[in-house]
Amino acid sequence: MNKEQLMESARKIKQAAYSPYSKFSVGAAILLKDGTVINGVNVENVSFGATNCAERTAFFTAVTNGYTKGDFKAISIAGDTEDYLPPCSICRQVMAEFCSPEMPVYLTNNKQEILELKLIDLLPYAFTELDM
Repeated sequence: MNKEQLMESARKIKQAAYSPYSKFSVGAAILLKDGTVINGVNVENVSFGATNCAERTAFFTAVTNGYTKGDFKAISIAGDTEDYLPPCSICRQVMAEFCSPEMPVYLTNNKQEILELKLIDLLPYAFTELDM
């Protein structure tokens, strides 16, 4: 699966987001090393602290399905934004828990452009060593 296909998965799944408060839907698609793709969406709550981001939804679903540290190959994140939509700091730290510092992170914008970064670019000072 290439980055365009993974991003398309993230774009499609964002329609399933539950975002009645912000009206801002986000989709994430994680590519696992075995070729499986797991999607996630943001799920809001009237108590905003109980809201879960699309990226964490996808990671937690992967873990629930038996995947573990080192199984993650890439992630795409899509929202309806003028600029590229990066993961929040909490999601970046979750990514640091499970992923290689060299793992590709694909971000998109309203123009359907894709920016490719590495996890280490997004989180140079993680709470844990990025050393898989």
